[in-house]
Formats: sequence, structure tokens, C-alpha cells
Amino acid sequence: MTIHRILVPPIKCQEIKTKLVPWIKAITPSDFDGRWIEPFLDSGVVVFNVRPRKALLADSNPHLINFYQSIANGGINTVITRRFLEKEEAELLRSKGEYYYVVRERFNRYGNSLDFPFLNHACFNGMIRFNQQGKFNVPFCRKPNRFAQAYITKISNQVQAVADACVLGDYEFRCQDYSVTIAETSACDLLYCDPPYITRHINYFNSWDERHEKQLAKLLANTQTRFILSTWHGNEFRTNQFIDTLWARYSILTKGHFYHVGTKKDNRNPMLEALVMNFSTSYEEEKPTRAVQLTLLEKRSVYNG
Repeated sequence: MTIHRILVPPIKCQEIKTKLVPWIKAITPSDFDGRWIEPFLDSGVVVFNVRPRKALLADSNPHLINFYQSIANGGINTVITRRFLEKEEAELLRSKGEYYYVVRERFNRYGNSLDFPFLNHACFNGMIRFNQQGKFNVPFCRKPNRFAQAYITKISNQVQAVADACVLGDYEFRCQDYSVTIAETSACDLLYCDPPYITRHINYFNSWDERHEKQLAKLLANTQTRFILSTWHGNEFRTNQFIDTLWARYSILTKGHFYHVGTKKDNRNPMLEALVMNFSTSYEEEKPTRAVQLTLLEKRSVYNG
């Protein structure tokens, strides 16, 4: 499970944990020898970098699970991905971007697994957002030349890297509710939970609110499995109220981090990330960098008037 170069997965999402993978890996118990279990797979960046021997990877989003399952069983590979994206890019250019909405309608009707990464990389800000009917509804990014050859190569290589990780491990992908996944854990497993960040985003496939956060806390309180929970501790505007209520009984580590939303430097948003654990660790917590501390303080002072 040694980490070398960070594998960036072919599915983009906001608040992806790419730069936090070494931190999460550092607190993984050294005696862990069961299954790595994720009820909220999302981009898959953590498991594909930790690379456990066995894993149960679940999510309520069927398109995400179908895509990664297709890579795992060989239905989608780097050659198929490249040919598909080259063909779709030609149509995108020919239509000056309007073809995006043809693909979106097709995807919402038939759920083609290759349409999912196409939309994910061509939509506004790389968002994954579905309406209450389960339809992908993010608009086009307004860049008809989105899929340059270098970008197609990058995505194709990411598909290959995921395939390699799946070959090395015994990975099972399931589309199911997080409560079902948590109920299947055993004492020898390690549970990694990365739910949508409460009060921050609503782009989870089935939405996420206070009721879900409380249900998750109850499920984790009753499990005999060691778990790591990713959540947010605070940002420039406010703090996460549930840190001091639902999660205060556990060990909590924090780390300053910048998220990039959009292409402008002004959109670099500082945040204190939190890892919540029901076990002890010898990991020495790092304090937020001076840049993160100053940015948080400056933005909070402006926000508070």
C-alpha cells in the first residue's frame, strides 16, 4: 500500500481529496488487514491511491459505480476511452458546443457509462450534480475545444491507472445506500467515510442534510469497525457546528488546505479539513500553514464586517 505518485482519477469532483491522500494514508492503522470499505466512493481518489488488497466500494450514484465497474471488468479501457472522446470532441467542435446537450439528454435517457466522464469533463466547473429526478443537469463549460489531444491522453491514462489498481486488488463495486454498506462491515475492516460536506454542497446524488449527518453519526457510533471520517472543520465564513456535537467524542485531526473552484486565483478557498477517527494514532498533527491562517482570518474579518 505504498504511495508513490498520486493517481488522479478520471472522474472530477469538487473538494476532491487528491492533495490529502498522504495525510489519510499516514493515519491508516498499520495492522489493518481486512477490507477497505467506502460507503461514499465519489471520485475514488483515496482508495485508488491507498490500494488495499481488498475493498468494498459503494455509492448511491449508479453512474459512478457503473463507470468504475466497467473499467474493472475491462468493458472500458484506455483505447475505448480515447476513441470515444475523439469522436465526441469532433461533434462538440462541429456544433460549437451545442452537442454537449445532446449527450446530456442521451445520458439521462440511457445512462451510457462513457457519457458520464465526457459530461463530467465538459460541464461547468467539473461539477457532479443531479436533480430530484436523478437527471444530470450541469450546463456546458462553454469551451467547444475542451478535449484537446493532450487532455484526451490524460483522461485515457487515468482510466488505465484505475484499471491497474483494480487488477492488483480484489475490489467490489456496489450501488447502494451508505447505511447498507456500513452494516456489512466487520471488526477487521477499515471504514473510510467521505460524505458530502454538510451545509456546504448539495450535489450528492440523493442530497445530503442534517438528518443524514445525524444518521451517519449514529451508524458509526454503533459499528465495531475502525473508521476514518473526512469532513470540514471551518472555512473563512463559519465553522462546522457538528464538530462540537456529533463528532466531539472521537479523535479529530485538522489540516489547512486550499480548494480551487474555477480557474481564477481569487477562487482559491482556504479550509480547515478534519479527519475524525474512533481509534488512536501516533500521527503528529500539522498546524495550518501561515498562508491558510492569514487567509482565513482576513476573509472572516471582511465577512463579519
